[in-house]
Amino acid sequence: MRGDFAQAAACYDAAAVLARETGRRMAERLDYVKLDPRRVADIGCATGDGIRELQRRYPRALPLALDYALPMLQTARKTKTGDRPRFFWQKNPGLSPVCADVRALPVASGALGLAWSNLMLHWLDDPLPAFKEVQRVLEVGGLFMFATLGPDTLKELRAAGATDLRAFPDMHDLGDQLLAAGFADPVMDMEMLTLTYRQPHHFLRDQRHLGVRDGLLGQLGWRQWRQVFSRWQREDGLLPARFEIVYGHAWKGEPKAAPDGRAVIKLHRS
Repeated sequence: MRGDFAQAAACYDAAAVLARETGRRMAERLDYVKLDPRRVADIGCATGDGIRELQRRYPRALPLALDYALPMLQTARKTKTGDRPRFFWQKNPGLSPVCADVRALPVASGALGLAWSNLMLHWLDDPLPAFKEVQRVLEVGGLFMFATLGPDTLKELRAAGATDLRAFPDMHDLGDQLLAAGFADPVMDMEMLTLTYRQPHHFLRDQRHLGVRDGLLGQLGWRQWRQVFSRWQREDGLLPARFEIVYGHAWKGEPKAAPDGRAVIKLHRS
């Protein structure tokens, strides 16, 4: 899907309604977290809304913007300085844009105090390697916070016969994988968010602009999609598209074993 995301970079912002809303709700959760990170990272940053929010909240932290589609980084939302557009990291020289895959981060172990990821993890066939890599780059006491799509996403299209839609993991399975990756105290919850469309092609246009149409909807032929759309039930005259949003956060605790496998035992003087 890297090529699809790359091609969508220029039009992504116009369709990223869901990502902006989940990002806002993730940020609200940080209000209840006591954290003073030295380094923060938005993993799968797209055009940079998340890293801007982290910069606002943690102005003393070194911010990293990571995405595996280089054009997303290159076309991060621009601001105008006179008549000359400037990338947001040009106005924030401390910000580091990094083109990288979450499963192989070019970040030192224990470097991050906060890792943030908004609506990226569900595009991985298996999130466990990503969880292990994020756990590696977090410092002890560091926080991993994310939002991802859950299995009831677009259930109205599934009910209408869209059998090739991408499957998404259950939040309980994600919690188990966080534990398997070495995280402590994972907290998972979910909610349903609904977008509405006047016509099916408006929905398809959004998915194309986001770079996810084929990855989300699969490879059904147009004749099959016409049948699906004809069975898509309207509500109050509009077509509902419901997205199950799974939120998770977990902490990196003290290691129980050294890198060579030996157990770590802490002794305290009484």
